[in-house]
Amino acid sequence: MKPTLFFDETTPAEYPVLGGKGASLASMSAARLPVPVGFCVTTHAYSAFLHASDLFDTILGLVNGIDCTDIAGLDRQSAAIRQLLLDKPLPADVDAAIRASYRKLCSMAGMDADLPVAVRSSATAEDLPDASFAGQQDTYLWVVGEDEVIDHVRRCWASLYTSRAINYRRNQGIPEDDVLMCVVVQKMVNARTAGVAMTLNPTNGDRSKIVIDASWGLGEAVVSGEVTPDHFLVDKVMLEIVKATIHVKTIEHVPDRINRRVLTREVEAGRAEKPSLTEEEVKAVCRIAKTIEKHYGCPQDIEWALDADLPAGQNFTLLQSRPETVWSQKKTTQTPIKTGMEGILSTLMNPLASKR
Repeated sequence: MKPTLFFDETTPAEYPVLGGKGASLASMSAARLPVPVGFCVTTHAYSAFLHASDLFDTILGLVNGIDCTDIAGLDRQSAAIRQLLLDKPLPADVDAAIRASYRKLCSMAGMDADLPVAVRSSATAEDLPDASFAGQQDTYLWVVGEDEVIDHVRRCWASLYTSRAINYRRNQGIPEDDVLMCVVVQKMVNARTAGVAMTLNPTNGDRSKIVIDASWGLGEAVVSGEVTPDHFLVDKVMLEIVKATIHVKTIEHVPDRINRRVLTREVEAGRAEKPSLTEEEVKAVCRIAKTIEKHYGCPQDIEWALDADLPAGQNFTLLQSRPETVWSQKKTTQTPIKTGMEGILSTLMNPLASKR
């Protein structure tokens, strides 16, 4: 198995070595959905790193010996494990493969070198039907250059052993030797607006609705809760906005091209109060969201962005899609019941609802 695989060259049989996020991006790329180009540093590369460095048994023993009720001890052991990973060099073949893939990605994006990329963790236990690892491991934005990509791949591997991630797996009963890490390296999107879309209403499980949260700049401000995003409740059948709540969005994350980083800046007063999406853009997000839900056959939690470097109508990009993990697990008796035409339309649009 190759240490790296590009999204568009990966077969479904190889998805297990890409982790949750990587497999989703590869699957959506195969379906010709608008995913920014990129590649995965597979779990085989991570496994080769662990075994070449004789780290696997050492780390497994350290993690299994942690008492998660001892917060100070957990933090000390977590930091020690991560430092072990950060200090070890990559195997020569893995290092060479990542560098070669990054150079190819630069060429695919029309650049000779130094393409800004997002380096994103993708654990194998990510997005299980009964557990979501969202936010448990690290993502790094606006990473530039081969050496920086190598460094941030290693940082993503190390983030598998933060105190929070170790404690989460312990509480979920996920064995440590079952968890491996893939890392996604993907062309950075210069987001004008970004956010999340749920193909059901997360407040009540209503699958006849789509809910969108959006704000200016990169989506990290929305995902991290740094801003109160604009909120749109949309009828999934008619694509009509049922309710729009526009908030004052005081900050945004934007690229600092000169210093090769992402910075946080204040949004000027006039724009802070304006909707971050037009009505037509809301509908465009919903159309893609419906397509993704159909592609996967179940409700989805989608991260998306509108690329400021692309023309209107061609600027929608998909950053991630994972199964919705709360209402999808509830029994039919817990799902809102609709009557009349609304119920008929909801059933037609949601054929899986009657099979749960």
